[in-house]
Amino acid sequence: MEIFEIGEEEFFMSDTVIAAQLYTVREFTKTSEDIAKTMKKVREIGYKAVQLSALGPIDVNELKKILDAEGLTACASHVSLEEARNQTDKVIEEHKILGCKYVAIAALPSDYRSAEGYNRFAKEAAEIGKKFAAAGLVLGYHNHSFELEKFDGKTGLDIIYGESDPQYLTGEIDTYWIQHGGAEPAAWIRKLKGRMPLVHFKDMGIVNGQQAMFEVGEGNLNWPSILDACKETGVLWYIVEQDICRRDPFESLTISLRNMQAMGLK
Repeated sequence: MEIFEIGEEEFFMSDTVIAAQLYTVREFTKTSEDIAKTMKKVREIGYKAVQLSALGPIDVNELKKILDAEGLTACASHVSLEEARNQTDKVIEEHKILGCKYVAIAALPSDYRSAEGYNRFAKEAAEIGKKFAAAGLVLGYHNHSFELEKFDGKTGLDIIYGESDPQYLTGEIDTYWIQHGGAEPAAWIRKLKGRMPLVHFKDMGIVNGQQAMFEVGEGNLNWPSILDACKETGVLWYIVEQDICRRDPFESLTISLRNMQAMGLK
């Protein structure tokens, strides 16, 4: 199978659907030596795939060697809007070297967080997404909760996905941030049926009366409902991300993986 084929064939030929978002262990990926040690630990925990994010300076070929040495697949990445827009050729070339097909914009800058800004982003995403698609890559967007602010009855996410072309912008719904914004994760996952290859799994609970991030399955999100929605929608990669851990982040990754496996994911 070609590296950049899309769809169900890719999904069924993979022996895992769970990946670790490296932002979770960003304090341990600041140098190439750190990255090598961290990839080894992530693989030892049991992950076979990672989403690249928050890595310190490292040559892409060296990174590829580290991943290959540990038997890790780079299933996706996070980049900034500036990188995707202004360094498109570089992003494409690096992802081809890595064999990494899915490229998600991590968040929008503050000057895009308005009705006008979300419409502007939808148009820009079409242009970026076309270039990525021509190279065999898939552009996506990772939400937080700020996109759930409403403008004349429409949320920022409504505008982003309503005004963009599904061919050129896919979704990467983050379960915690959707809930944080007062919406229902499963409902948003279903809204993006057919255009959501990636999902971020992150749980929400309460600590001292405040919302907090938890390992998957350790908080209060409705995981059976979320899982059903993901399966109906055709999600390919279930990516564990925990921005804030109250224990060692590698332990958090371990707990999330074990709980997701207990839910029937592999």
